[in-house]
Amino acid sequence: MKGLSYFVSAVYYMEDQKDPVSFSSCRALRITLKVDLRTLTFDVPPQEVLTKDSVTVSVDAVVYYRVHNATVSVANVENAHHSTRLLAQTTLRNMLGTHNLHEILADRETISNTMQNCLDEATDRWGIKVERVEIKDVRLPVQLQRAMAAEAEAAREARAKVIAAEGEQKASRALKEAAEVIAQSPAALQLRYLQTLNTISAEKNSTIIFPLPIDFLSQFLPSRLQAASD
Repeated sequence: MKGLSYFVSAVYYMEDQKDPVSFSSCRALRITLKVDLRTLTFDVPPQEVLTKDSVTVSVDAVVYYRVHNATVSVANVENAHHSTRLLAQTTLRNMLGTHNLHEILADRETISNTMQNCLDEATDRWGIKVERVEIKDVRLPVQLQRAMAAEAEAAREARAKVIAAEGEQKASRALKEAAEVIAQSPAALQLRYLQTLNTISAEKNSTIIFPLPIDFLSQFLPSRLQAASD
């Protein structure tokens, strides 16, 4: 807290009815003003902004500032605090109007820093130091929110399909290599057959299917066909 004292001179004129000569007297008045030098904050109310890509959004912010020159803040402007608030609102609208929606959503910190520099430069002649600006919330129209949600869901589904396709491609390559190895080694095929039977027996199944080689079943096929023809 800092106190400023001002001395104001007031001149009074008196006229005697008997004597037409005018007399004057001067009196000095002392006025003391208190200026808060601490860091103060204020909320910038939601501002309706039309972005560069013609999307209407509602944006609010918070500004941190302090008086760094008490004399200038009183002498150069009628109300430094009120003027800073009004300037913050117009600066926020003008700043966001030069960016598209994606930039506003993705680069909040950069936009906040740029706005802080602009406000600090403009309020310096009022004895105000703008220390920080934070964009609090960006509100989108309901229809736009639904459209963005649908777009994000479609993008997630597309990525999931790509991942599944890549997995199937890798699995098919591995199966192809395994089939080539088994084809070159009958013992490996027999081992795989036994492993499959072991896996089936470990499960509690009421029905078990035993895969048999085609050449083993071929000797039974002619007799059955002949019996059917008789």
